[in-house]
Amino acid sequence: MEAPRDVAAIRLDNALLLFDEFVQATVKNADAAALRGLERRFAERLQIQPSYWSQIKGRSRQIGERLARQFEQNCRKPVGWMDEPHGTGNGAPADAQAESPLPRDDDERFIVGLVLTYYRRHPQRARTRLLDLLSEVLVPAAPAAPVTPAATPPVAPAPGVLRPAAVPPPAPASDSDLWRLSQRGVAPLKGKR
Repeated sequence: MEAPRDVAAIRLDNALLLFDEFVQATVKNADAAALRGLERRFAERLQIQPSYWSQIKGRSRQIGERLARQFEQNCRKPVGWMDEPHGTGNGAPADAQAESPLPRDDDERFIVGLVLTYYRRHPQRARTRLLDLLSEVLVPAAPAAPVTPAATPPVAPAPGVLRPAAVPPPAPASDSDLWRLSQRGVAPLKGKR
């Protein structure tokens, strides 16, 4: 059985749910810049300062009784709506949470903003690195190939003896094999003391 949640946490979740509803009703594909503008417009709808809304989201301010009724009235919700849980605990309904491409909280908005900044400055490099990172998560890992022991260093032939032509090593079968080969014999850096 779940422990009962305090009213302040429920009101915060419901305020974030109201913001998500506002965003979905206003914009179809919101980017970080559009979200910043929408937060200002949402604060105007609630008849509060944008900085006050930011403090509420950042959990440095709580939504009191009077402010909760103001949110309900300005967002056309019934009296008491802010005091009852309506979502999954983070401001979004269960079905919308999995499908919505919009950031759900400040942490996700921060990450999306960082990625967009990086992409806008270096689009090709960002695309390559992001796809590499995502492939680690989305593509199942291949079974680990057995690591062969390092070869012994060649011995110089005696003078006058012909040396056989060097046989190149076989090409790596996949990128993960290439990565393992490049890591072989590399020691980690030691920290400063």
